[in-house]
Amino acid sequence: MNFRILLPTIIFALFFTKIKAQENLYFEDYNWEENPIENFDTTVNKDKDLVALKEKRVSEFAFTKGGLIEYLLIHKLYWLNSNDAIEQYNKVYLPSVGASKIVKNQARVITSKGKIIELDDSKILESTDNETKTSYKYYAMEGVEKGGFIEYLYVLKKYPSYTGKRVFLQNTYFNKSIDFDVFAPKNLKFAFKTYNDSTQVILDTVVKTKNHWHLKLKDVEGLESEERSGYDIALKQLVFKLDRNYANPDKEIVSFGKASQNIFANNYKVVDKKTRNRILKFLKQIGSKSEKELSILEIENAIKSTVYLTDAVLSPESSQIINILNSKVASKQGILYLYTAIFDILNLEHELVLTANRKSFVFDKKFESYHVLDKYLFFFPEQNKYLEPLNYGSRFGFPNGLLTDNYGLFIKKIKVGDFESAIGQVKYIEPVNYDLSVYNLKIEVGFNEEDLTETNIEVSRIMSGYYALSYQPYLELIEEQEKKTKVLEGIVKMIKEEVEITKVEAINGYSNKFGIEPLVIKATLKTNSFIDNAGTKYLFKIGELIGPQLEMYQKKERKLQVHENFERSYESLIDVKIPEGYKIENLEDLAIEEEYKEGNKVFFSFKSSYTVDNNIIKVKLNEFYNKNIVDVSVFEAYRKVINSAANFNKITLVMIKSAE
Repeated sequence: MNFRILLPTIIFALFFTKIKAQENLYFEDYNWEENPIENFDTTVNKDKDLVALKEKRVSEFAFTKGGLIEYLLIHKLYWLNSNDAIEQYNKVYLPSVGASKIVKNQARVITSKGKIIELDDSKILESTDNETKTSYKYYAMEGVEKGGFIEYLYVLKKYPSYTGKRVFLQNTYFNKSIDFDVFAPKNLKFAFKTYNDSTQVILDTVVKTKNHWHLKLKDVEGLESEERSGYDIALKQLVFKLDRNYANPDKEIVSFGKASQNIFANNYKVVDKKTRNRILKFLKQIGSKSEKELSILEIENAIKSTVYLTDAVLSPESSQIINILNSKVASKQGILYLYTAIFDILNLEHELVLTANRKSFVFDKKFESYHVLDKYLFFFPEQNKYLEPLNYGSRFGFPNGLLTDNYGLFIKKIKVGDFESAIGQVKYIEPVNYDLSVYNLKIEVGFNEEDLTETNIEVSRIMSGYYALSYQPYLELIEEQEKKTKVLEGIVKMIKEEVEITKVEAINGYSNKFGIEPLVIKATLKTNSFIDNAGTKYLFKIGELIGPQLEMYQKKERKLQVHENFERSYESLIDVKIPEGYKIENLEDLAIEEEYKEGNKVFFSFKSSYTVDNNIIKVKLNEFYNKNIVDVSVFEAYRKVINSAANFNKITLVMIKSAE
């Protein structure tokens, strides 16, 4: 999201242009060392594929006749000790962002023997992405070899990033030296916060002509990604922002209060009579109900099924509501206008929420920075549910689960007389409870008496919440029955690809049923894939009836939290009719129990049990996960519960003839 609009350039025009343009910019005299590798011991690091000898980043803010600008200096030096590392860095891409301009760039290769190969501009090549048609410039790092080095630096003159910028201080590889610097005019004060490291950014008291903040880290070990983790938020990192302008000390520069007012102003527009009438016409077309009786889900379904959302750069008319409803094409801004106008016309109490993916960004409510105001939600207090307007794969009550279990900025309209404004408050976005996202199975198994290796199966896959989200709102859009049948068969074959489906149907396969009734896929199957004949015994792979299950194995000690997309639950009921004259040797294998609880509250659980009634084995499985974010301290308990389902999936019952 672009938040330049939150800080109008008039602020800088009034208070910054009075100050004489800076001289002696840091980057102008900056250069790399003549011999940067003389103290690097390759033998100590011989087991590493890649070592960063230097990663330096400098943001230098300065005044020009055009206002405040930023010079971004990037300087990196890598030792490449594997073919994979060489493949990764044989091209060094140069940034190309809007009106930005590269004002300095250098690159060189240093061989393992110490020979230096300087790369001039003739080594800068250009390629074009076939899909996006975007062109990229890059250095072709010729002469790179195993055990050699590459080094490059560039300076980018760009629009200043001062409303909140994140900088990573760690990667997957070992880093000997990480430097971060900010230079700014004396009247500008920046604020900083580091995460996952106790080192703080400090103010340089020696430099008098400008402000200089710096941070230095040495010998930073790489951090490996782990399954189902929030890797980006686990890395060492910092966030910085412009905090004060001493030329105007009473003005807020970066605050959630200021952001709330500007975001509100940019997303809520006065609707004229003509536009209002066109919206009312649209609402009447949704169904037989009056516009006042329409549910939020019906409105959302109508917009997401009829209006195409595009990322393409469109004319200003693409954000005008009348044009959107007539052309059925809208920009992201236009979609937001449409929703807010409808909600206002219908007097639907709501709040606009901005948040971020919790696996990617730390939403720090104590350090107000705009970089986390990344994704839009609408919150409806009466229903206590969220709508994600720009995500066409979500529906009311079930936004992207990674936007929940997180903090967000809630923006509420306030009205005094004819004056409208907004107030913002950081609040927690509660996750959708586990019992609302359910994936249940009901299975009845019978054996062909003439060939016991053939099973006849009646199966119902019952989905609600996030599990139904991929199918239920869209099945009715598939007009051809043959295509719809293939989709349904694909869902059924999640149990096992080899099954033969003789009948399949969907119940509640309509968008207006989502969140109200579960989606049920019923099918009749026959297959030989669940039974193996072993002499006088038959091996019945009953566990495979629930389909493949996730397995979590951890050879190394877990370091990162688990971040699941959403809370969830499962129940499977399996009835197996034992063939006449046969019995099961190892029924006790069906009983598995594993759980984790804190106090009296159970957070993860898997339980399977069985009974035998009139020669029918009745198996019941219950599994749920009532926590999305799992700390390392309880990972082992979580892993055991996850693997319990995988262990059930491997169960094979031994069926033998009963004694005479």
